[in-house]
Amino acid sequence: MTTSKDPLLQPFQLKHLTLKNRIMSTAHEPAYSEGGMPKDRYRLYHREKAKGGIALTMTAGSAVVSPDSPPSFGNLHAYSDEIVPWLKRLAEDCHEYGAAVMIQLTHLGRRTGWNKGDWLPVLAPSPIREPAHRAFPKEAEDWDIERIVADYADAAQRMQAAGLDGIEFEAYGHFMDGFWSPATNRREDEFGGSLENRMRFSSMVTAAVRKAVGQDFIVGIRMVADEDWEKGLSRDEGIEIARRIAVSGAIDFLNIIRGHIDHDAALNNVIPIQGMPASPHLDFAGEVRAATKFPVFHAARIGDVATARHAIAEGKLDMVGMTRAHIADPHIVRKVIAGEEARIRPCVGATYCLDRIYEGGEALCIHNAATGREAEMQHDITPAAARRKAVVVGAGPAGLEAARVLAERGHSVNVLEATGKAGGQVNLLVRNQRRKEMIGIVDWRLAELERLGVPIHYDTYAGADDVLAFEPDLVVVATGGIAQSPELDGGEELVTSSWDILAGAVKPEGSVLLFDDNGGHPGMSAAEVIANAGADLELVSPERFFAPEMGGMNHVPYAKAFAEKKVRVTINTRLKSVRRSGNGLVAVLGSDFAADTASERHVSQVVVEHGTMVNADLYLELKPNSRNLGAVDYSALIARRTPLPARNPEGRFDLIRIGDAVASRNVHAAIYDALRYCSLL
Repeated sequence: MTTSKDPLLQPFQLKHLTLKNRIMSTAHEPAYSEGGMPKDRYRLYHREKAKGGIALTMTAGSAVVSPDSPPSFGNLHAYSDEIVPWLKRLAEDCHEYGAAVMIQLTHLGRRTGWNKGDWLPVLAPSPIREPAHRAFPKEAEDWDIERIVADYADAAQRMQAAGLDGIEFEAYGHFMDGFWSPATNRREDEFGGSLENRMRFSSMVTAAVRKAVGQDFIVGIRMVADEDWEKGLSRDEGIEIARRIAVSGAIDFLNIIRGHIDHDAALNNVIPIQGMPASPHLDFAGEVRAATKFPVFHAARIGDVATARHAIAEGKLDMVGMTRAHIADPHIVRKVIAGEEARIRPCVGATYCLDRIYEGGEALCIHNAATGREAEMQHDITPAAARRKAVVVGAGPAGLEAARVLAERGHSVNVLEATGKAGGQVNLLVRNQRRKEMIGIVDWRLAELERLGVPIHYDTYAGADDVLAFEPDLVVVATGGIAQSPELDGGEELVTSSWDILAGAVKPEGSVLLFDDNGGHPGMSAAEVIANAGADLELVSPERFFAPEMGGMNHVPYAKAFAEKKVRVTINTRLKSVRRSGNGLVAVLGSDFAADTASERHVSQVVVEHGTMVNADLYLELKPNSRNLGAVDYSALIARRTPLPARNPEGRFDLIRIGDAVASRNVHAAIYDALRYCSLL
């Protein structure tokens, strides 16, 4: 219990369960499972949030109850008895810190693929295809419905046996709410037509589950109460479903969603990313709470403590979900309690986490490299045994993170930055106004370095003598890279880099061809800036689709901008050369698939994105005088041992280089480099 008057820190009584504050992490699948089981990586990820003071962590997004609901992105197997001991250990770990643990259960319905798992037919209330997962589903028969109801009850009993505090059903875009929505239910039997009929399946499930687990187990539902879709579930019907569920006696809380998720653009409105409105459905969730007089949970880009506090203080929610925010900083509550809200690492809305999941990877935060790596990395940096003098060269994301970690270790750190401003390439990214929140990556680290007393020496284009003047024991080279052009048959001197566009050094004008063979944000951001400037743009990519290094969540706003500005997108095409023609340029295009298919474009500008060339001059200058001669023992690094071998007995300092000073990569890779090296030194 707390004596604080902070609305967020007040306990909430959910039936017999006391939640110690009002902050939760809603169900999501980080894709850390192994064979459908929540093993150590999964457990430690949730344990860290419990350690950080959260009241409730909801696992799985979602755990599947039947074998014919094959995992789409690492879903847990709630239909297997094998899951019980794994979840039991997870629950015990979280309970140790006073956090409640629940799990989300589902049958994915049409939101999966038939060519996964056991290759069973995808199932739906009606045989209507979901665009996102593309399978053509079988219409559920009576025996399908009977067995799935039983599967839900069996899965709930497994969760109870594992010692979890409760479960919630998933009912947006999945099998259960597929019966509710007129867009996905065209049945003419007792499961179609009237609202009562469309609710029949969910009523059968909740009744069966309640019978299986009894009254002393929390059962909730994460449900869509308005699909925001002309042909879908209306606001009025959705709120009526919520009312009926609330009075049924079988459910203990509502977790409210607004929107539909059958394709990427719709999904982005349910789960907004940077450049979109924050907490867009909070008021609606409050309306459902007012209409039902029932406990309501909600999460949809509630990324900051002030908004979360407002949601509770104004009675809009009983529990507020800060899910992506906890991926960025699992210790939010602990910092609130300590009066250190300003030290919370911000979620910048990059949605690198979800994009990786939807593309078959695991959830990673764009600027917290410890998340998901809790077995190897610490969120709280451990002090070093001995204090060293360190110089970090470069104040981009890699250099700032290196300086932060080294200072937390107790080392004396100086940062040398060639320009008059910290941030490196992030300063280019934020020139696209839609991505301006990315500056939080820089601002947070600058605030931490100020707290730690680390000086940054600006306008210092450091040579070896400048570095060695500090008499360092350790030098970290984080000098980044510079824009480079792809190899062309001719005309490289005629092209403009994406950096020049983003920096404003070159103004887009007339007709512009942008060739991107990097496939990530830099080229796409430049394209968006060009399109918004009013230029006539053609985006050319040698790939099967544009920007393959980005996931679907970030694809959407670019695709939206390109559609609105009538950008021409050309794939499977490579820029071969550029030549002058009068006052303009001619871009010669070719194909990797047919040698004799060259075509030409007469344009005003040719813009190219081809990653970065390493800025390694300082590293190469320092390397001969270093103890390790720049070498890294990768086996030791992976095993979390000191990774710098002693190769030069006469060396005066250890030397590492990180981020784009090694190779052209992304922000996460740069920050991960800094954390994994510097936490060992």
